[in-house]
Amino acid sequence: MIRNIIRENESVTPNNREIKVLKENFPSCFRSDGSFDITRFKEFLNDKVTVSQEGYELRFLGKNYAKMLAALDTETVIVPDDEHNLKSENKNSQNVYISGDNLDGLKHLLKSYAGQVKCIYIDPPYNTGTDGFVYNDNFEFTAKSLMEKLSINEEEATRIIDLTSRGSASHSAWLLFMYPRLQLARDLLSDNGVIFISIDDNEQANLKLICDDIFGENNFIANIIVQSNKRGQTYKQLAKTHEYLLVYTKNPDTILNELSKGSGAFSLKDNIGEFEERELRNRNPKFGKFNRPNLFYSIYTNPDIVDACGYSPVSLEKSDEFHIEILPLNSEGKESCWRWGTKKFKANNNKDSMVSEVVARKKTTGEFGCYEKYRKGTFKAKTIWYNDDVIGDLPDEDDDIWEETGVITEQGSTELGTYDMGAAFDFPKPTYLIKKIFTIGGNAEDLFLDFFSGSATSIDAIFQLNAEDNGHRKIISVQLPEDLNEKLNKASKSDKTKFEKMIAFVDGLKYPHTLDYIGYERILRAAKKIRAEYPDTSVDLGFKHYTLKTIDEPTLDKLEKFDNSGFVTNRTVYELFGTNTILTTWLIHDGYTFTNHCQMINLAGYTAYWCENHLYLIEPEMDENAIKALIDRYNSDGGFNPQNIVVFGYSFNFVNMENLKTNVKILRDSEKNLKVNLDIRY
Repeated sequence: MIRNIIRENESVTPNNREIKVLKENFPSCFRSDGSFDITRFKEFLNDKVTVSQEGYELRFLGKNYAKMLAALDTETVIVPDDEHNLKSENKNSQNVYISGDNLDGLKHLLKSYAGQVKCIYIDPPYNTGTDGFVYNDNFEFTAKSLMEKLSINEEEATRIIDLTSRGSASHSAWLLFMYPRLQLARDLLSDNGVIFISIDDNEQANLKLICDDIFGENNFIANIIVQSNKRGQTYKQLAKTHEYLLVYTKNPDTILNELSKGSGAFSLKDNIGEFEERELRNRNPKFGKFNRPNLFYSIYTNPDIVDACGYSPVSLEKSDEFHIEILPLNSEGKESCWRWGTKKFKANNNKDSMVSEVVARKKTTGEFGCYEKYRKGTFKAKTIWYNDDVIGDLPDEDDDIWEETGVITEQGSTELGTYDMGAAFDFPKPTYLIKKIFTIGGNAEDLFLDFFSGSATSIDAIFQLNAEDNGHRKIISVQLPEDLNEKLNKASKSDKTKFEKMIAFVDGLKYPHTLDYIGYERILRAAKKIRAEYPDTSVDLGFKHYTLKTIDEPTLDKLEKFDNSGFVTNRTVYELFGTNTILTTWLIHDGYTFTNHCQMINLAGYTAYWCENHLYLIEPEMDENAIKALIDRYNSDGGFNPQNIVVFGYSFNFVNMENLKTNVKILRDSEKNLKVNLDIRY
């Protein structure tokens, strides 16, 4: 399959992903020669979308190159850590920790998790000049090939090659690094998904612009200010005490969760509890019917039903019962809009109950207004997060550091210290901050993602949240396995001690000298600590570990020169990968995720692997008896009907391959008329 991917990547252009979407959704806009009919496309948009002629976008050196990188398929394979993954606490875990380049990791994940991630948090390099960020990719394009793929001149192609090969920390290099990763991240988000991105002053403005470009400016929620340093870090003439947290959603109707709040009396009370009345009409004069048309709609009430507080039920459907129309009108009687879309309205409305969360009430002026019952148990996150803005009550001063709350960066270092890992990372994010993000961005059953895992704070935070509320949150984290010895050799004098301590740490645990294993160990220690604090918990505190492996030149050479046209099976390529790596890579490729239920099938002594609609034939030496057993299984077992037989082409000689093809054809032509596809991968 890698050989096939390499050849397909040769024809990829920057707009491959966009063209694929257009062909899937607007096939009639493509002419017979494959060209796109923009005039016809505009006809589809007529009366549906206002087409603006005004152009505004962020442009930087290598932007089209960045789009092309997102369109290229990954040429890595997924190697499972079998020893770790088969342990009792991990074998059924739905948490995943991936060691590898996150660009490759995101491309693998898209094949199984597209549209499934509810909340993403990332803490990418800030490009401060001292954080070690240097862009240097391993794609070996020539100036000529880039000129053809990107439709640019030789001078620009040469500049891009220089930018991607010399190790740059410029703004363009940082944007080129982030752009394809954010493009892929957006495709992983569910329809109601949200992404939080930590950043500081150095690239905050640029990040905002590329996020507007990728997620859409109308999906921007907030740029939250986070107090990261109480005393202040020297920054020119000012002491910088804060960072930022950019928040974007997949679509503008996404509803963020509110946070739990401490005690406090509210003035009204119903059968559920205390609440305050909040008008559902949006009071912001900037928002109205024309710029928020999805928030302008009719609500109907029944004035004949009134509860003890004077409220009446409401409905979106007009009927004999619900016949009084309520529109969002401002104090001057002009059309405004509601604060909620119809989706959130329906989620909070039970028109048949007197304890609905949305109700109507007659005003002193005589007309009806619509109101939200705002409970004391929640409050909205502020756009400035201080150290004392906490979920729940403040802890006692003598509580141990594990339970201390706060968003300052120092707290993250202190937390690592509780694991005897204090020197392992500079400025790790505290779990309190990540827990707060995940509480706002997702629910107890959702899937979360962090593809700049660092010290693995996100997995720790998920473990803590699940232990606290018995949740079933799942998380996937990706961390680059940077070589610590290489970083030590390149480090300045002031940084050498830090990397020496990191190397000593992983060396003492008999781990490889790579950065990802520090996060790996932190997860193990966090799980152990939580089990001690919650001895009766049954939540998932395990994780599966996988490594993304790049195919080296000698292996690629063997793939290209492979010849199995004779009567003897050449096992060379199979032995370079092994069954588990091939199977794991294919299961993810075919959409079965890391938590699939793959079965081993015995075919006259030959082992095949069956997962729902796919049967995988990977191992060598599938002889005539095994092929006959396969055909018999199709004919005799009504519950066995995988429509795709996927073959590792390197494991079959010419005779066995032809025998398999012939028998699959017989299956298709039989009276059962089985629809079986033979997919041979190289």
